[in-house]
Parts: sequence; structure tokens; C-alpha cells
Amino acid sequence: MVKSKFSISLHIMTLLAYYPGDWHSSANIAESININPVLVRKELIALKSNDLVESKEGKNGGVRLGKSAKNISLADIFEAVKGSSHVLNLSNNVPDVSCKIGGQINEKLLLMFDDIDNAIIDVLKLQTLENFKNQF
Repeated sequence: MVKSKFSISLHIMTLLAYYPGDWHSSANIAESININPVLVRKELIALKSNDLVESKEGKNGGVRLGKSAKNISLADIFEAVKGSSHVLNLSNNVPDVSCKIGGQINEKLLLMFDDIDNAIIDVLKLQTLENFKNQF
């Protein structure tokens, strides 16, 4: 799920960075992404709780960047939407704890998942939202 959330959130943030002074409605953003505005609002909650966007209610309300695109790394966006979950997930089945492999597999996988998440974050830290936006 993180994969699509990151894509949606990066699209949102790029749109806001491209028009930094404007307030954007979830309907306007959803039109650009071609998804339901409800899905946009769900992603905006995570972005707002991490101070990446600010919102204003009312007829002329909407959302805009909470700080300069130069001060937002793509890792900031990724971490906002990733939350406490990993990019990869454990299996839903419960392994046999009496098995040499089954008793340790989830522990070993979680260590590897931490490394994978950190590698992604390290790559995303190298680019700001401003740099990404300038590709358009």
C-alpha cells in the first residue's frame, strides 16, 4: 500500500509546489491524479500531520505547502505516508515456532525490512521537492 500512497502524495506535493501560492481543493488535486477526492483527503491527513501541508476551510480554502519545497525532501513525504509500517510486509500466516526457520523468520525479516526502508529513505533524502518539481 505504501507504494501507491507515496505516488499519490508525491503527485499532490508536486502540484502544490508547482503553484505554491495557490490554495487547492481536494477535487482539483483529484482531477490531476484522476482519483476520487476522498483518497486525496486521506493522503492530505498524513501530509498535514507532518506539517508538509497547511489547510484553510471555506469557499476559498484548500491546501498548500506548509513550508518551502526547497525544505522538503522526498524522504519527508515518504516517511509521512509510510507511517509505522514497512514497505514490505510479513506473511499473514503464523509460522511454526517449533521449527528452526519458522521460529525466527519474522524476526529476521523485520531486521531486513528496516534495512530496506532505511535504504529507500537514504535515496529519497538526496532530492528535494523543489528539484523534483523542476523536472516538469
